[in-house]
Amino acid sequence: MKTKYLSLGLITAFVVLSSCIVLKQNEKPTLFLIGDSTVKNGKGKGDGSLWGWGSFIGELFDTNKINVENDALGGTSSRTFQTNGLWEPVLAKIKKGDFVMMQFGHNDSSPLDDTARARGTIKGIGTESKDTFNPIKKKQETVYTYGWYLRKYINDIKAKGGIPIVCSSIPRNPVKDGKVVLANDSYAKWAEEVAKAENVDFIPLNQLIKDNYAAANADLVKTYFTEKDHTHTNEAGAKLNASLVVAGLKTLKNSKLNNYLK
Repeated sequence: MKTKYLSLGLITAFVVLSSCIVLKQNEKPTLFLIGDSTVKNGKGKGDGSLWGWGSFIGELFDTNKINVENDALGGTSSRTFQTNGLWEPVLAKIKKGDFVMMQFGHNDSSPLDDTARARGTIKGIGTESKDTFNPIKKKQETVYTYGWYLRKYINDIKAKGGIPIVCSSIPRNPVKDGKVVLANDSYAKWAEEVAKAENVDFIPLNQLIKDNYAAANADLVKTYFTEKDHTHTNEAGAKLNASLVVAGLKTLKNSKLNNYLK
C-alpha cells in the first residue's frame, strides 16, 4: 500500500513539474519575424545556397528567455503576406509582450495585377488606393500603398499588446564592374517614415548594410552573394545581415527586446 501511495505521489509530482515547465515555456515572449525571402529563403534550409537573415538571428538571442519564430515567406510583399492568409495565423499567436519584426519592400515594386504574382503595392505611404482585377484570385481587389500595409501590421500588433519593429529591406548586390555602387532605396525611406509616424522602433537595416559594404571592397562584398543571384544572400551574407539587425537594435535604447540578446 505504501508503495502504491509512493508511486502516486511521484506521478503527481512529475505531472506538476511538467506543467510548471510548460507554463514557464509559455511565459516566454516570442519574437515573430515576417517578411520576404531575404528574411527566410525557401524553407530556411539553404536551398541553392541562399539564406535569409531570419534563419540566423535566433543564434544572437538567449532562447532560454525568448522564442524566435521565423514566419517570413519568399515571394511575398507587404500586400500579399496579408491578402494570401499568411498574416492571420501569426496574428492569432501574438500575445501581450511579444515582438514582431517586419521587413518588406523587395516585392512591393512589382506590378499590381500581373498574371505571375499580382503582389505590387502603390508607391508611397499615403492613403490612396486603386480597385483592380486580381488575375490570380480572379476577383476585384482594392490595393493600397506600401505604407498603408505597414500601418495595418503595426496597428494589428499593437491591438494584441505586441511590440512592432520595422526594418528597412536589405540592399541588393551592389557590385558592378568590380566596384561597390550603392543606390538609394525609396522603400527604405518609406519604411522609416511610417515607423516614425506610428511611433514604433525602426532599424535602418538597408543603410547599416550599405555602410558595411561601403567600408569593404568589391571582392569581399561579392562573397555575400551567389554568382547567379543579385538579391538573395548566401550564408555569410545572411549572418552579416543578422548581426547588423542586432547592431541596429542595440541603438534603440528603450527597446525591451535588447533584454533578450546574448
